Amino acid sequence: MLRCLLVIASFFLSSASAQHNDPHKRQWLTLRGEEPIVIARGGLSGVFPESSPFANQMALASGLHNKTVLYCNLQLTKDGIGLCLTDLRLQNSTNIEDIFPQPHKHYNVYGKIISGLFSVDFMSEDLFNRVYMIQSIFSRPSVYDGTWPVAAVEDVVRIKPSRFWLNVEYEAFYAEHNLSVSSYLQKALRLMAINYVSSSEIGLLRGLSGSVNKGRTKLIFRFLEANETEPTTKKTYGALAQELAMIKSFASGILIRKEYIWPIGSDKYVQPATSLVMDAHKLGLEVYASGFANDAMVGYNYSYDPIREYLQYVDNGQFAVDGVLSDFSPTAFQAIACYSSFRNNGKAQPGVKEALVISSNGASGDFPGSTDVAYQRAIDDGADVIDCSVQLSKDGVALCMNMADLLTTTTAITAFSDRTTTIPELQPQVGIFSFDLTWAEILTLKPQITNPFMASSGLARNPAFKNKGNFVTLPDFLEFAKAKAVSGIMINIQNAAYLASKKGLDMVGSVATALSNATFDKQSTQQVFIRSDDTSVLSIFKAKFPNFIRVLTVDSKIGDVPNNALEEIKRYAQAVAIPRASIIEVTNYFTTGLTKVVSEMKASNLSIFVYVLRNEYVSLAFDYYAQPSLEIATYVDYFHVDGVITEFPKTTKQYMTCPCRPTQPDLNVAPYIILPPEIGLLMSMVPSEAKPPSDPPLPPLDAGDVVDPPLPPVTARSTDANRPAAATRSAAVSNVANLFLSLLLVVVDSFFHSHNT
Repeated sequence: MLRCLLVIASFFLSSASAQHNDPHKRQWLTLRGEEPIVIARGGLSGVFPESSPFANQMALASGLHNKTVLYCNLQLTKDGIGLCLTDLRLQNSTNIEDIFPQPHKHYNVYGKIISGLFSVDFMSEDLFNRVYMIQSIFSRPSVYDGTWPVAAVEDVVRIKPSRFWLNVEYEAFYAEHNLSVSSYLQKALRLMAINYVSSSEIGLLRGLSGSVNKGRTKLIFRFLEANETEPTTKKTYGALAQELAMIKSFASGILIRKEYIWPIGSDKYVQPATSLVMDAHKLGLEVYASGFANDAMVGYNYSYDPIREYLQYVDNGQFAVDGVLSDFSPTAFQAIACYSSFRNNGKAQPGVKEALVISSNGASGDFPGSTDVAYQRAIDDGADVIDCSVQLSKDGVALCMNMADLLTTTTAITAFSDRTTTIPELQPQVGIFSFDLTWAEILTLKPQITNPFMASSGLARNPAFKNKGNFVTLPDFLEFAKAKAVSGIMINIQNAAYLASKKGLDMVGSVATALSNATFDKQSTQQVFIRSDDTSVLSIFKAKFPNFIRVLTVDSKIGDVPNNALEEIKRYAQAVAIPRASIIEVTNYFTTGLTKVVSEMKASNLSIFVYVLRNEYVSLAFDYYAQPSLEIATYVDYFHVDGVITEFPKTTKQYMTCPCRPTQPDLNVAPYIILPPEIGLLMSMVPSEAKPPSDPPLPPLDAGDVVDPPLPPVTARSTDANRPAAATRSAAVSNVANLFLSLLLVVVDSFFHSHNT
């Protein structure tokens, strides 16, 4: 425990040392033109049990000086002592059922019957000495459950936050149990520094309005769901949102769910903003938005990047809320201090070595991968290098597609279910493969966005655009890259040996011809990366195109690269693409250690590209606080990888231009440093008895697994029908009209060709 506290203290000092006054006096669009505040709901409750010591300390340590507000939901015990817990029902946030196994009680709370164990039925001594806090949301870490006792309000105040927010509810309920919320508040306001008091009950706030020192404590009216009824006026909160002038008579601000400001439609897309913030500001009311959590489902517009959601509320050019209430306060701070237009101009910081932002099948997190729209979005989002994983059709057309199996990336199953087959050399599961369909047949399909976490977590990607875009041939991809003057291209070559020996298709020859025809071998302005897991492929390109950078894909998890394996790699490649799991060891969603892979490869002068990064929080270790940019920061500014292969290029590019990066922070621009999380820190805070078993160490890379046999000769094709179609280009990606015409010509040509053979 002492070690953990020292680590937190060290983290706090390193953050605090970077905190300076911002000399650039620009006006935020908040009520008073000040920077929005960040309110930490129960501290860093997205990771630790709400209002536990570590939750509060980590929220303070990762925030800006005098900007972090600690938020406590008040509950009263039988003897009138205040606790910090969100839910009236103690079993939802403590282990009380294990300590006091007894039947649940049933209470009428404002017209609703609620069942559970309640603080009003227990003395504070019993709760503080015997009951411990647990994580209230099942998808969050449970390994800290039972570590800390229930927190009193005084416990939170005692750690001396710069500002403290007390939320108070259920005045009538407590009165029925001979407890007075108002009396508790009057005493607490005399003894403790409470900067904000909020409540969803107008009567309670009106009663306090005349006795509170408004210069010291702000009264805030808290809106619940729009269809719920406020107990004093018996009006819905949705209706009260139209009566802001009345609210101004007893409160200085409102705490309102974020959906009141940017509504979410039934299709889960963000709708146009309401006028609520601007209306409130006109009346002199501050507006605080609540409901922010990095691991909650939000509008598809945000691409699972919580930074973008925060920016929508504080930096949209029309208005800014005065503060945000979040379970992940570090992310809110970074959005405001590092990513807002006040601080991040979208340009690389001078003197900072940039890792390449490399797309994974274009911006495949937002659109069907390897389509014209995915590539255009990747360019728009700032990708330095766009990629094409080359597949071949039955008639030899080279196209861009993530994999040869079309089942997950197209609608092939609806049209060609009779073509399903199993090819153990390529994959264990059944598939419909590009090399078993002609290009004309592939053009009858629609692209399909991949949803890697849909089955396990229900997280879909941009469903309104799930079939948008057009397939792209390799020649069209190359022309598009030239037209857009992208910094580089990455050509990923798969299954060359199988296609040559079993299908009579020359993958290497097709790619080499396309690159030569596009004159990439005769120019030096755009870098070409040839990526493959087959050293025989890389060897051929080394001889044919020595100026291209060869990238060996290592697709297995490894923990070490012995010298003999390194020497073999260097014979064929100048760079290596390695999976995330070969850099950072993760157990039960916690980082637990570092491998030697990066240091060993860098010592051998090999460039390193890490793949594949995604935004969905279920793909991230808990150490990253469900924030994808923190994972990016770890690979870029801790391991100093040379490139990041990502399905969401925008998120990576935003970090690359961030002035808060620790490599060379510009403290004149941003008063904050984003420190990559210490690997293994969260696991070190777990009590020894709760730690999960350690995974076995990752194996070293075997030198014998590096080198592949020479490619087999291309077998003769059995029929003329397998010859490439005369027109093998789908269209120019940049012109949709030309694309459609070109596709139509290919289909017509293929139709007449098949009838003349």
